[in-house]
Amino acid sequence: MRKIFLALSLLSLTASTGAFAQGARGTAEEQAACTRDVQKFCRAVIDQGDFTILACLKENRPKISPACDQVLKTHNQ
Repeated sequence: MRKIFLALSLLSLTASTGAFAQGARGTAEEQAACTRDVQKFCRAVIDQGDFTILACLKENRPKISPACDQVLKTHNQ
């Protein structure tokens, strides 16, 4: 679970200083939006680092939930 939050933190880091002010973790809503998708599509790579998880989400973009897709779009991913 911790890796999921770290991956979402990366999304926040790529955004504006507003994300930095939030402690670079993303909002609770953003975290919730992608948690299931990370567990469903990226479980096999969850221990390989945050950039790998982010890449996995991008590779599975056609399959991820609309909410998680919007989180990625919001953070220019």
